[in-house]
Amino acid sequence: MNIETLVDGIIAFTQENASWAPYIVFALAFAESMAIVSLLVPAWGILIGIGALVGISEIDFWPVWLGAALGAIVGDWLSYLFGFHFKDAATKVWPLSRHPAMVERGQVFFDRWGPWSVFFGRFFGPLRAVVPLLAGMFAMRSLHFQLANVASAIVWAFVLLAPGSILRQIF
Repeated sequence: MNIETLVDGIIAFTQENASWAPYIVFALAFAESMAIVSLLVPAWGILIGIGALVGISEIDFWPVWLGAALGAIVGDWLSYLFGFHFKDAATKVWPLSRHPAMVERGQVFFDRWGPWSVFFGRFFGPLRAVVPLLAGMFAMRSLHFQLANVASAIVWAFVLLAPGSILRQIF
């Protein structure tokens, strides 16, 4: 089974089981936002596909959007907690173990941008996988992290899912 078959299968399953769409999207956004897991799961492409499905079907946009936002929030929050509690031990786990310079660049990034690094990190593929983990490792204040986490998840979910829904309104 290749990636394309997997993506098509999940989108088809979602179309056939529309009432499950918010839960499916929650799981995908969670996987996309969870440190390390996001490097292994091509969830963003599936989420864009489901956004298009929302546009051409009777699936309601807002529950799907909420599922995506909540999944992203929870995934990043758990990644932050992992980094916060395991600190340097987290650098022994792939991908940080293979790319130690990523931690150094992350420190510079956080020093420069603070909580904005969490917000902007969500929108850049490889960063999305490690920014919350690094935020925890560098002991970013929890309130600052959560504000950036929630705000970015809300916007990110909308950006991924809304184009399909907007096209339905236009056409």
